[in-house]
Amino acid sequence: MPKTFTMHMTGGTVQVPATITGIRQALPEELRDRFTTEAENADADELHMLLMSWAMRIPTAHDQDEEDAVARLKAGDLTGVVFADELDDAYRSAG
Repeated sequence: MPKTFTMHMTGGTVQVPATITGIRQALPEELRDRFTTEAENADADELHMLLMSWAMRIPTAHDQDEEDAVARLKAGDLTGVVFADELDDAYRSAG
């Protein structure tokens, strides 16, 4: 079974590869060489974040839902949108 990790995206959770090889294979072909170069030249303490940032570029089932939401908002349909000035400050309370 291939190694994976769970990422929490706006559309929900997705499982993505958790190895350099797995991420490279899952990326669109046009990004693979750039990923390989960055992964091979990353400092050890930066590798985890680099892999996570590239894993976020792997196409997922949630991509179409997010693209649809962006298109809806760009078209002026703000259904379900809550603006910051409409919120109360209860979430800021420490007590």
